[in-house]
Amino acid sequence: MRRTIFREDHEKFRWLIREFLEREIVPVHRSWEEAGRPPRCIFRMLGDLGVMGINMPAEWGGAGLDDYVYNVVLQEETARLGITIGSLRTHLDVVLPYFRRHASPEQQARWFPGLSAGKLMSSIAMTEPDTGSDLAGVRTSAVLDGDHYVLNGSKTYITGGEVADLIIVLCRTATSDTDRRDGLTLLVVEDGMPGFAKGAKLQKIGLRTQDTIELFFGDVHVPVANVLGEPGKAFRYLSEGLPQERVAIAVGAVAQSRAAFELTVDHVKNRRMFGTSLNSFQNTKFELSAVATDLEAAQALLDTGIIELTVGQLDPADAAKIKLFCTEVQGRIIDRCLQLFGGFGYITESPIARLYMDARVSRIYGGSSEVMKLIISKSIGL
Repeated sequence: MRRTIFREDHEKFRWLIREFLEREIVPVHRSWEEAGRPPRCIFRMLGDLGVMGINMPAEWGGAGLDDYVYNVVLQEETARLGITIGSLRTHLDVVLPYFRRHASPEQQARWFPGLSAGKLMSSIAMTEPDTGSDLAGVRTSAVLDGDHYVLNGSKTYITGGEVADLIIVLCRTATSDTDRRDGLTLLVVEDGMPGFAKGAKLQKIGLRTQDTIELFFGDVHVPVANVLGEPGKAFRYLSEGLPQERVAIAVGAVAQSRAAFELTVDHVKNRRMFGTSLNSFQNTKFELSAVATDLEAAQALLDTGIIELTVGQLDPADAAKIKLFCTEVQGRIIDRCLQLFGGFGYITESPIARLYMDARVSRIYGGSSEVMKLIISKSIGL
């Protein structure tokens, strides 16, 4: 079905990024999986290409293009090639919007040039060992002491934490007897601050080039100048930012589903069983017809959400519907596609197996499917 979200400049960007990915990343991607992350230089190369600063203000070295569709193009192209560029998606789609919305002029001058050039990488630390989707229950705390906050606590499952220079940490700076969502603050912790430690890299089922670690804060003195936005307002900021994060996850889910579908169509045309091609069997035709239909439905819902997001009108409940549907569809599609690969689909070196392993987390991070259902149920009065 015809898609209408892309303009000519988006398609020019698509060909630019496709050529870069095929030349610089595809030949070495396997070594990134073995290392558990891409080399730091790749982010600076993307900075030179203009990718890192495409949504950043022009006065700090960015392109000044406040247009999420460029991020969509980047995700679609990486999925098409079966690659993951470490924590790049989290950095661009999830973390940078918080900096753009809430950084003070002094913070912009300090951090934005490096972020735009790919010299500074960022991450966001919300999840704790005992707190996942219930962000109001975080125990990491910060106490004001003169011109610093003294930060104590820990975070876990932090995407990009190992390579990050700047980490936005959700912590409690005050308590409220009426609303436990009050008193949460975003502090920007800089790599190397005394008392701040990064734990060992966590081994995951999939997304092997994307570093995920634990973070520890022991009496870390964070300057008041590193408060992002206003103290105590973090829950509101997170509520504003989560719709884009959830759409970004859905973009990856649909793009990876499409990659799996195209791989499988090519496979069944060339694989022979019982003296005939696999695509000649009725079961193959029916399975891939169902996959194609699911894929079109997910793409149509997602594109509608992208349009709403770019004009600032995407409702949190609608973002939850998009993430829920697209990630659940992703699970079904890639599972059905792997089945048609037979034994080869179970071998980790096969591209369909890597897509299968990467897909499982989509229904967990950014808010699990169960949390999405809770959000949706509230929107319909339940």
